[in-house]
Amino acid sequence: MRVETVLETAAHHRPAKAALVSGDVRISYRQLDDQANRLAHALIAAGIEPGDRVVICHGNSIETVAAIFAVLKAGAIFVVVNPQSRADRLAERLVDCGAAALFAGEPPPLRLGTTRLFTTFEAPAYPSTPPRLAGTERDLAALVYTSGSTGESKGVMLTHRNLLSAADAICQYLELTSDDVILSALPLAFTYGLGQITTAFRSGATVVLEPSSMYPRAILDTMARERVTGLPLVPTMATLILQQDLKNTAFPHLRYITNAAAALSNVKVRELQKAFPHAKLYSMYGQTECQRVSYLPPDQLDAKPASVGIAIPGTCVWIVDAEGNHVPRGSIGELVVSGPHVMRGYWNQPDQTARVLRYDDATGTGELHTGDLFRMDSDGFLYFVDRLDDMIKTRGEKVAPRQIEEVIARLPAVAEVSVYGVPDELLGEAVAASVALVPGTRLSRARIQRHCLEHLESFMVPRQIDIREALPTGANGKVDRRALREATNEASA
Repeated sequence: MRVETVLETAAHHRPAKAALVSGDVRISYRQLDDQANRLAHALIAAGIEPGDRVVICHGNSIETVAAIFAVLKAGAIFVVVNPQSRADRLAERLVDCGAAALFAGEPPPLRLGTTRLFTTFEAPAYPSTPPRLAGTERDLAALVYTSGSTGESKGVMLTHRNLLSAADAICQYLELTSDDVILSALPLAFTYGLGQITTAFRSGATVVLEPSSMYPRAILDTMARERVTGLPLVPTMATLILQQDLKNTAFPHLRYITNAAAALSNVKVRELQKAFPHAKLYSMYGQTECQRVSYLPPDQLDAKPASVGIAIPGTCVWIVDAEGNHVPRGSIGELVVSGPHVMRGYWNQPDQTARVLRYDDATGTGELHTGDLFRMDSDGFLYFVDRLDDMIKTRGEKVAPRQIEEVIARLPAVAEVSVYGVPDELLGEAVAASVALVPGTRLSRARIQRHCLEHLESFMVPRQIDIREALPTGANGKVDRRALREATNEASA
């Protein structure tokens, strides 16, 4: 089965059902499928061939979703780029993937060379019947570029089977049905946002697209108006929503909340439970390279609030040491993931691929070394410790930033916190923290350090503390540790 089939199936069985809502615009499954078919014929007429890469740079919109399915129907590979990306970043993507075409609302300020430009997402002159091209589930469907927050960005190759295997697993544990209405303010350029489309269409549900996660009041108003049943979050988005006045607001239709991209602090988990008492909260973990790895069943949230749960259906997980040996329960090591949703590799980067992936061509199944440190408890539940790349080595000790972040987050005035290492001649690395405060509150650096001393070893207490109004985030909604580290280094120079 291929990804475009989920739209065609929904259009056949639920032609009048709303597939997408964006502001005042609603489009049915039949209308969306017709639009994608016409665009697919336009692409083919322009010379796009199976396997070509087509870049889409148009944000969270009906047009972007139509273009994604048009590219797939033409047998090509889609690459979604955030429209807020700098021109040089867009140029890098076009060159790296060898783009044959670019969808954009207006011509970008750069030379396109041989890349064909489409500035319209309508093709009324072409037929609304689907083009019939040969293809299999093993074909590449998408290149999704990692955020590059810990290094050079890489194009993750995802096949049709990869995308649909993850979608099927997520539909199963979230118990999605055609009655669900999912609000997504998550960028379609990342797998968490893209996954809202594939899972919703797989189950015949409706997706309400919000252009940005940075306008919490608009999100809450839309949730009430559209009777939203599902709300996917990232931690920054959760923080903004919880800062709103929710005392006299009820969301009786909200069935579930999910969190991925980065872990929520235990404090934020409790605040979300209090704010939305009738909604099930799913803490999840995933990576671009495999989309989703684990989820915490909501009935285990009180018993294991710090856990990201168990492997999603159809997935195997285990933890290894530096030599690749399995570690006993309770020990910390690198998480390894195996399943049909694991990527095919990194685009044009065979050496990087070989470092993290073993792929079985016969079965189409990958085994991914995630680069993330985890432990597993006696019941088989997973606990994220930190990124291997983010571990701080200070005074000869290895320190996990997340452990310190959890402690600082307990202070009532703290809205968000990020901990990272900065170079230090004496210590090797010094622990540093950037803290954003709840509006209208005050908190001194000395108070934060005293609080840390009460709950942590002395070598884990941040030596440098940066208090600011907000923490920078990348396009994927994660706090940008790299930017904070660079800013702290420049301030200390």
